[in-house]
Amino acid sequence: MSSHPARSAEGRLRLTVRGQIVLSVLALVVAAGIGSLLGLALPADEALPSEVATVTVGPGESLWGIAQQAAGPGEDVRVVIDQIMTLNSLADSTVHAGQQLSIPVEG
Repeated sequence: MSSHPARSAEGRLRLTVRGQIVLSVLALVVAAGIGSLLGLALPADEALPSEVATVTVGPGESLWGIAQQAAGPGEDVRVVIDQIMTLNSLADSTVHAGQQLSIPVEG
């Protein structure tokens, strides 16, 4: 009759203290990785600007072009696009000539 040292009489796996520590550290690493990925996928909400201006979309203009003009030096155009979309309750980035948009004013 041979007995396996890692199994108790009930047949359950027993972990040594070292094994418990390794599993705990592994669980923390996995949790940190998932949290990091969620942080990248769900960026923090940007505060809406306190000052806005109104522009009228011209023929052939895109939301990217409008946001590029509204963005301050070194400001990420994508953030400005998100702000414009939020300010105007836009479901997507499609804009039409003649449409009036509220845009953030560079502060």
